Amino acid sequence: MNLQHRSKITRRSFIGAVAAGASGAMVIAPARTGEPRPGHLKFSCDAPVAGAYDVVVCGGGPSGVAAALAARRAGLSVLLVEGQGQLGGMGVSALVSHWLGGRTSDCRQWVVGGIFRSLVEGAAERGIALIPKPTGLKYQPHGWFNGLLAGIPFDPYGMAAYLDERVAKAGVEVRLLTHFVDAVVEANRITHLLLFNKSGMTAVKAKAVVDATGDADVAARCGCEVVQGREEDGLMTPASLIFHVSHVDQDTLAAAIEKDKSPRFNEKIAALRKSGEWTFPYDIFISVQLQEKGTMMINTIRLVGINGTDGASVSEGMMRGRAEVQTLFALMRKHFPGFAQARLKTVAPLLGVRETRRIRGVATLSLEAVAQNKAFDDIIGLSTYGWDLPDPKRPSDNPSHGRKPPVVPIPYRTIVPRGVTNLICPGRALSVERPVLGPLRVMAPCMAMGEAAGQAARQAVRDNRSFAEVDTARLRRELTENNAVVEWK
Repeated sequence: MNLQHRSKITRRSFIGAVAAGASGAMVIAPARTGEPRPGHLKFSCDAPVAGAYDVVVCGGGPSGVAAALAARRAGLSVLLVEGQGQLGGMGVSALVSHWLGGRTSDCRQWVVGGIFRSLVEGAAERGIALIPKPTGLKYQPHGWFNGLLAGIPFDPYGMAAYLDERVAKAGVEVRLLTHFVDAVVEANRITHLLLFNKSGMTAVKAKAVVDATGDADVAARCGCEVVQGREEDGLMTPASLIFHVSHVDQDTLAAAIEKDKSPRFNEKIAALRKSGEWTFPYDIFISVQLQEKGTMMINTIRLVGINGTDGASVSEGMMRGRAEVQTLFALMRKHFPGFAQARLKTVAPLLGVRETRRIRGVATLSLEAVAQNKAFDDIIGLSTYGWDLPDPKRPSDNPSHGRKPPVVPIPYRTIVPRGVTNLICPGRALSVERPVLGPLRVMAPCMAMGEAAGQAARQAVRDNRSFAEVDTARLRRELTENNAVVEWK
């Protein structure tokens, strides 16, 4: 069977047309609906329909995995599509192997429960993740500040295998190394998604779609309204290239931090800059112990000017980042206590991107609403993580650094885009004023949003409702029954 559709895809700028045919091969063909715009090429291709699903989840990061597991738990057929070779998103493929935002800073309460907590506890039982406990020390190795002790550090390789097992056991169908290309939209509903992998271009039919790309890729290509970066200039917070090191003498490192009262080596970096050795545009050093002592994630590099939605920019960021890794690692071994014998274990094959597009949702969560602790009747998740969104031009400057946020609610309506009725967008692409992205962009709150999106799909599919029409009281009850946290007590 071949998908026969043309107008909805040719109208957008990347311009494609899906035409009937039997070969399944993409062919460049003359435009049949008028001449292409200058600088554009129209093409047509046969796209065999490879299946039909209740829910297709685009993106296998924290929100996508949680959405797929929740939708499958609700009895729906699910296809999970991921562009990388493993699930886990930033935590696995970008090596940001530290799930933040899921517990209070004193580690006493879970802010995010449900699927997130289940994954954490299961991974900890296998020894591939830690659930740190308060130490009573001012400085501790999981970020060196006590607030970061509440994060969950893990081994990315073990986590990738564990996520494979969890989705397979749940009955989720997975396509790795598969990219979302475009969508067919009829009467404000997505009917099919176009995907590309080594098999070529294929189409899948979907009753409901979860855009868990983090970049609102599906929403943007369906014509939903999105905003990117700062309102005034579109600039986005710097990206990172994470690397992991082993054989760190953490006792020596901890003693130096305790002695100098400088967990991020600000004074040492200032001296190195004065001597001409430190030439980076950032002035802090961030190291995080992972699941075993002596293995650390280095989250120091800040790549200014990278646009995570632009292929050329991402390529430039990867190459610039790898060059900086080599220089930084040499400086670490030479100057930083505890790193003299460190070995470079791995460099991420994917940029750590903090910010790109955000949808314009049915509702937008404002900074004022958060500051005033406004009540919402459709909360589906929470975060107590800090206002962490580095300045686009000054990567060591966090405009909200030091401000302790209240518990930040996540209203359901912020993950429902306008314009396409069977699409939902959990994760850092949610509809918030930009400063509010800081506490909500991290992985535990993204899992909370993903779980809610997957659970909401039950009503969208079984009751034939738009995502905007979902009964949120019922949704909240169902989430609570599955141990999610939707109220702060």
